[in-house]
Amino acid sequence: MSELLLELFSEEIPARMQQRAADDLKRLIVEGLNGRGLATGEARAFSTPRRLALVVDGVPSNSPAISEEKKGPRVGAPEQAVQGFLKSAGLASIEEAEIVKDEKKGDYYVARIEKSGRAAAEIIAETVVDVTNRFPWPKSMRWGSSSFQWVRPLQSVLCLYGGKVVPFEIAGLFASGAETRGHRFLAPDSFKVKAYADYNAKLATHQVMLDPAQRSAAIAEQARAIAKQAKLELVEDDALLSENAGLTEWPVVLMGSFDADFLAVPGEVLTTSMKTHQKCFSLRDSKTKKLANRFLLVSNLVASDGGKEIIAGNEKVIRARLSDAKFFWEQDLKKPLDEMASQLAGITFHEKLGTQKDRIERIKELAFQIAGACDADPQDARRAAELAKADLVSGMVGEFPELQGLMGRYYAEAAGAKPEIARAIELHYKPKGPTDAVPREDQGDAVAIAVALADKLDTLVGFWAIGEKPTGSGDPYQLRRAALGVIRIVLENDLRLPLERAMYHHETTRIPDKNTDPWVGEPKWQGERSSSHVIDLLSFFADRLKVFLRDQGKRHDLIDAVFALGGQDDLALIVRRVEALDAFLKTDDGANLLAGVKRASNILAIEEKKDKRSYAGDYDVQLLKEKEEAALAAAIESVKEDTIAALQVENFAGAMRALSELRAPVDQFFEKILVNAEDAKVRENRLLLLSQIRAATATVADFSKIAG
Repeated sequence: MSELLLELFSEEIPARMQQRAADDLKRLIVEGLNGRGLATGEARAFSTPRRLALVVDGVPSNSPAISEEKKGPRVGAPEQAVQGFLKSAGLASIEEAEIVKDEKKGDYYVARIEKSGRAAAEIIAETVVDVTNRFPWPKSMRWGSSSFQWVRPLQSVLCLYGGKVVPFEIAGLFASGAETRGHRFLAPDSFKVKAYADYNAKLATHQVMLDPAQRSAAIAEQARAIAKQAKLELVEDDALLSENAGLTEWPVVLMGSFDADFLAVPGEVLTTSMKTHQKCFSLRDSKTKKLANRFLLVSNLVASDGGKEIIAGNEKVIRARLSDAKFFWEQDLKKPLDEMASQLAGITFHEKLGTQKDRIERIKELAFQIAGACDADPQDARRAAELAKADLVSGMVGEFPELQGLMGRYYAEAAGAKPEIARAIELHYKPKGPTDAVPREDQGDAVAIAVALADKLDTLVGFWAIGEKPTGSGDPYQLRRAALGVIRIVLENDLRLPLERAMYHHETTRIPDKNTDPWVGEPKWQGERSSSHVIDLLSFFADRLKVFLRDQGKRHDLIDAVFALGGQDDLALIVRRVEALDAFLKTDDGANLLAGVKRASNILAIEEKKDKRSYAGDYDVQLLKEKEEAALAAAIESVKEDTIAALQVENFAGAMRALSELRAPVDQFFEKILVNAEDAKVRENRLLLLSQIRAATATVADFSKIAG
């Protein structure tokens, strides 16, 4: 077993592509070696701005010999079939094949093929050439007259197996070797290596940290030390840390400053500007958490002047960038949010759903309608929704789209808006992802919750109405994320929000008819069926909720059992019902009752199919002759009443306790009573009684959907 070391050395690889490229190199090389019969041990991939490297341990010297059997045509088959078999099996004549006797189907030919193992170096060379010629860069380029493509011009290939060069060429341009180069400026000379340990050690002496995790750690350590020395605190940013690690092979952190006058601009704006344009970290006062007029930059040089010129150059650029940000801030403050909001009429949201202004009109009315569900002031919810998207036309958001919402909050605060409204403008986009926090009612975010829900529900109802639903291959409008956002907001705040009614009202009063275009309908809930769009959207929510609950460890069959009841659109209540059902089924009473209900359901299914009729309906009390029948009937009536009463006050645990009263009578019934009695009327009555077991439990869940 020997070690394989591979390095592909090129001009600078964009930082955003490096990690994916390293992962792809490891995956494709290992898959290629394994697919060609060469086993591998542990594989590790690394990236720097100028190289992708891979080390694979435990690679054997040869692939194993293979003996395989290839079945051919029947003896006496047409010549064309025989010749095709000989070609595919690599035989010169049919005499080289064996004949296998088969009395039923007839004798047929078999080729026994023996393949000797191949040398590891041969397989490695073939694999590397194949992988480099089809490497999945998001973007790649050609240079010179060659058709070979790489992300940036490839310069050299290092490939060693067991310390020896594996000879091959890539596109006739690059011959493999044992040499690489160090840091572009600090140690540009080439040098030879023997193995991974030697390679990694020599890179370090040539000012290259191979492992991006090591570079990230070095940047973080230097940054925190410099911040501490300046009695400041680093504004942590993992994404920026990784990006700087992808821009440097030997990172050196330096501190610069900017004019304190810029601190009049919101700190998030300054931080975003410095991060976006110069990849610089921000610093803040550790006590007040206010931004300081200092920044940290990451250089790829050990400068002879201690970095003075590098700092001065960055300060000059940052001064210009912050001046732009300050200009946008000051100009935006001159324009009231209502004026910005009116400009949304000129921005198309979707050709079938109107402008952003049209959308705001829908959202503000929906926010008003559902405000009560989260104890928000309806007028505040409507006003916050009216201004929620206004900052989209601001100069600042035009420059930094990631600040949408936040800038709206700042502009609202500057105009004297109520704190709840200003905060709602910022938070209504949340959650932006599965790890993002949601607005919380217990933190004073009730108005934000109403607007956030209205925003997401309008998106979902609108796109469903025009037939733009997610598919297995894509979700361009991020509708799954919007649905998950609604689910998380509702569940984490334990809100009572009947989704069907909210979506029905919104669609019938606010979504434009895609055929006639005007706003259609007036709210008519009672006695009206929801449109197919809303019904289908509810099914989509059910699927998203199942995924969400499964990720939390909830049983999918219990979710199905609750959803099967129909009319389940209050997400918080669904979850509470599932949790109560789960707890009940973990008890002896629950497990035994489940078995009894399933037994009753199975008997009913068999007899209903045989008799070609349904046995759903009331039984005749006069025909209950046995005490076990009477006891079961009495228990069913009592349980029905108790479970319904418990469910009406959302006492799901109480409903489960009521169901547990069925366990003993059901057990006794099946132990003592023969359902298929000789007397036809008694048999029918007992089947009707069994149907009532099913009906009693169906008030809680469809037990037929539960596994076990």
